[in-house]
Amino acid sequence: MKTDIPHVFKFLNKPCRYKGAYGGRGSSKSWTFAIILLILASRSKLKILCGREYQNSIGDSVKSLLDDTIYRLGMDSFYDSKKTEIIGSNGSRFSFVGLRHDPQGVKSMEGIDIFWGEEANTITQESLDILVPTIRKEGSELWFSYNRKLVDEPVHALADRPDSIFHKVNYPDNPYFPEVLRKEMEYDKENDYDKYLHVWEGEPQQLSDAMVFKGKFTVQPFETPDNAIFHFGADWGFSKDPIALIRCFLVGRRLYIDQEAYGVHVEIDDTPALFDTVQGSRKWKIIADSARPETISYMQRHGFKVQPAKKGRDSIEEGVEFLRSCEIICHPRCKHVAYELGMYQYKTDRLTGDVLPVLEDKNNHFIDSMRYALEGVRKESKFMVS
Repeated sequence: MKTDIPHVFKFLNKPCRYKGAYGGRGSSKSWTFAIILLILASRSKLKILCGREYQNSIGDSVKSLLDDTIYRLGMDSFYDSKKTEIIGSNGSRFSFVGLRHDPQGVKSMEGIDIFWGEEANTITQESLDILVPTIRKEGSELWFSYNRKLVDEPVHALADRPDSIFHKVNYPDNPYFPEVLRKEMEYDKENDYDKYLHVWEGEPQQLSDAMVFKGKFTVQPFETPDNAIFHFGADWGFSKDPIALIRCFLVGRRLYIDQEAYGVHVEIDDTPALFDTVQGSRKWKIIADSARPETISYMQRHGFKVQPAKKGRDSIEEGVEFLRSCEIICHPRCKHVAYELGMYQYKTDRLTGDVLPVLEDKNNHFIDSMRYALEGVRKESKFMVS
């Protein structure tokens, strides 16, 4: 049987205790899980348990999805779909369970080869503590498909285990992404980037009051004027942190970001080539993080007009407030800048949930680059935040 499985899902064929596919809408996670499991169960006698945290009836399960997939694959003669289970002619069996409502039923399950947890972001730690030791057959696996909702979902913590393979899967990975969804995605991307990140890129839902640039930016195409006065800013990568270069310009209080360069684990010898991907980076002055004077010196020797940022007390807070005072327009090609604008947050109190007047030190490499780029402009009195 020949089926077109998106390449990103090939990891599901590798033996591993925990497997997960997470991301946003339109990525075909559920459909692909159904296809692969049905094919595997047709080749070998498998006992597959399909579960959700909440399943009040069989209608809440993935059974209808599996039934539809059986029909599409032309496997009707092999699988017998009964009221509460699906049985293959080779003895394979698909069963369905609600983890929350039937914990004892889960404990009684024997000989499960594969557990598939759909909408796994809702599975509680309590349910996982019951489920994991239940799936104990030698070589058994637990598969999870889900759209992320919150940062601290128990199932997502499994991705950090050494015996796990978790992949982020989004609509660009789906070669059959329907046009009707593409239009919805593009509308959200242009009109509500926070929603776009959550719904279509699968980012955890943020606390809107904690989002630094909530309502302060848009992502939309624009033409860069020939007479634009550019401001360049750079943040140096270190270890897992990316190196970031940004080009922007101001029109009144509108801040346009039109080009970016991004790289992780970039060697210093490769940094000039990375910077050259941004037009004018050798012509215009670049204000960069002063914490890496050796990198600044290296770039100067290679023809870049790099100068260290002056920073100073409260420079982060003042720089961020200046950016917030602008109407920020980010070109769609600057996807890493757009991502940070949507993810940069204030800290929140763990006990009360109150938003604190303290900036998180993450998702801020391009934010820092913007601060550096506009350091001189910000210090001009006519541009000071009132």
